[in-house]
Amino acid sequence: MKYFSRKQLFTLLLFFISATTFAQTELRGKVADFLTYQPIESASVYLENTTIGSITNADGNFVLKVPQQHLQDTLVISSIGYKSFKVVISEFENGADIFLEEDVASLDEVVIVADPRPKTGNGIVQKAIEKLPSNLPETAYLQKGFLRHKERNKKEYKWLIESAITLYDSSYASGAKNNLKINVDETRKSYDLRDVDSLFTYSAYLKSIGSKAGNLSRNKIKTSSLVEAIKWNDSRVNGLENLFKGKLNLVRNSNATGALFGKNILEKQQFDLDTILVDNGRKLYKIKISKGKDFVGLNTPNIYNEGFEPKGWIYIYYDNYAIKKIEYELVAASDVQKKRSKSLFDTQTIHKLIMTYIEYDGKMYPNYIYYETPKLVNTGDRSSDRIKTEAEPGFDKDEQYYYTIQEILFSDIIQDPELINQELQQNDWSADIFEERISPVSGSTSRITPPMPSRM
Repeated sequence: MKYFSRKQLFTLLLFFISATTFAQTELRGKVADFLTYQPIESASVYLENTTIGSITNADGNFVLKVPQQHLQDTLVISSIGYKSFKVVISEFENGADIFLEEDVASLDEVVIVADPRPKTGNGIVQKAIEKLPSNLPETAYLQKGFLRHKERNKKEYKWLIESAITLYDSSYASGAKNNLKINVDETRKSYDLRDVDSLFTYSAYLKSIGSKAGNLSRNKIKTSSLVEAIKWNDSRVNGLENLFKGKLNLVRNSNATGALFGKNILEKQQFDLDTILVDNGRKLYKIKISKGKDFVGLNTPNIYNEGFEPKGWIYIYYDNYAIKKIEYELVAASDVQKKRSKSLFDTQTIHKLIMTYIEYDGKMYPNYIYYETPKLVNTGDRSSDRIKTEAEPGFDKDEQYYYTIQEILFSDIIQDPELINQELQQNDWSADIFEERISPVSGSTSRITPPMPSRM
C-alpha cells in the first residue's frame, strides 16, 4: 500500500491550479517572509482581474498555469499583513523566490479617531454583523467552484475525491435552508485506501432507520449499503448541504434562529481587538475570538454536538466593516464533551473552519472554505472488545482516528438573471459527492471574474 504524506499530497494534488484547453505557460515559485525567510502558506497567486489563480502550499511553493493570451497580464501575489507583489507575467522569473514585506498599520491610528466608531473588539464585530445586509449580496447569484474532499488518519491519507460544484444563493436576506442550493457537477475519485469506513457508522445508520445491527463484519455488508451509511454519516456533520446551510456557515446564516453570529453573539463568544493589518492597501481589524459566558452547541440532529468553546480570529475591513476572513475552531469544553472527544476522536478540537471572502461591486462573496472535523470510525467501539483489540500485537492507535477535510475554492460569479434561471431549470441540484456525474456541455456564458484573494 502506498503512503501519502501531507506535503506530498498538497504538492501533487493542487486543485487550485486553473485549467484550460489552450496552450499554457507554467509558472513556479516560492513565497516567503522578507525578514524571517519562512515560507508563507496559503498566499494568493493570481492574474489580476481574472479567476486564474492558485494558492501556496505549506512550503510556500506554487504552480500556476497561464493561457498564452494572458502573458501580458499582471501576476499578483498577496497575503493579509504583507505588501502585495506585482509583475507582468512575461517578465516573471520562473522558479524565483518571492519575498513579501510586512505591512501593518498602527493601532493608535484607530484609537485616536474622533468619529463615533466602536473601539472594542465586541463593538467592531457587532457593527460588522449589523452591516451584513449591505455588505453581502442583495440579489441572486451563482458561483462555480472546486471541492476537494479528503480523509486521513494520523499516518496517511486514505481517500480523496475532487468535484466541480455550483452554488446558488437567492440573497443574504433569504433563509439558506430553502433558498441556497449546491450541485456537484463533476466528480473524480483520485484514490481510495479505506479498508472499512466504519462498522460503527454502519451500526448507527441501521439504528437510525429502525433496523437491528446484531453482530457485524465487513464481509457480510454489501458495498452499496455501506456507501449509504457513509453518506448518512457525512450528512449529519460535514456534508456539503450541512456546511452551507448549517450553523458553521457563520456569516451567511447569521440571520437564522440560534445562529452563532446572530443577535446574541456575545453570549457564545467574546472578541478582543488585537491589531490592524493591511490587505492591498486597505486596513483590516484583526480580532481574537475567545469563549463567552455559555458553551457553544450546534444542535446537530442525531449526534451529540454540544459543550464547545470557540477560539480563532476574525478579520474585518476598517472602512466598511465587511468581514474578509474568519478562522474559527470549536474545542471541547464541557466535562461530557471532553471525555467523549478524547474517547472517540483523540482530539479536543472538533471543528476547524476557515472562510475567506472576495469583494466585487461593493459586495462580499465566499471565496475559500476549509473545514476539518474528526470522523467516527471503529474508535466508536468502547466495549470490552476494544480493550482486547488494543492489546493485540501490531495494533496502531494512529491508524484508528480519522479526520475529514473539505476545501472549496470558488471562481466565477454569475449575476445574469437569464443564466441563473437557465441553471435553476436545467440542474437537478444534488450535493451527493458519491454519485458519478458528468457535466453537460453548455453554451457560452457571460461571467463576472473577480481576482482571487488570499487565504492565510
